[in-house]
Amino acid sequence: MGSSIRPIALGLLRRREQILVFEGHDDVKGETYYRPLGGGVEFGEHSAAALVREFREELDAEVVVKERVGVLENVFTWRGNPGHEIAFVYEAAFVDAGIYARDEMKILDDPATARWVDLQEFRDGTKILYPHGLTELLSTEQ
Repeated sequence: MGSSIRPIALGLLRRREQILVFEGHDDVKGETYYRPLGGGVEFGEHSAAALVREFREELDAEVVVKERVGVLENVFTWRGNPGHEIAFVYEAAFVDAGIYARDEMKILDDPATARWVDLQEFRDGTKILYPHGLTELLSTEQ
């Protein structure tokens, strides 16, 4: 992780009352958590373009980036290492509507799997959604 601030772009893809997330695990904290798909913004790259690129790399899928719903600052510890991210959060949609029929999608450059999770599970605390503040951001819109 290093001691730098990492800009990331995250995509909110919705299927009814669900969002597409990947499941991660922090062995040090003994915590299972979920995060929307996306990734790092490279120097000179707009965050929306980074999101399109990340979905190509992670799912081999094309997305249309819609409005930015917020920017979240996340200072955290992951597997015992400090991290600091600025997350640009966008509504997005798959170009191929058939992808919404899949319940799970293998992430190509990672051992993780993407799946649809009910927003209610994040709102009621059953499951942890990162970055911090995203659950509240999702609750205030629509």
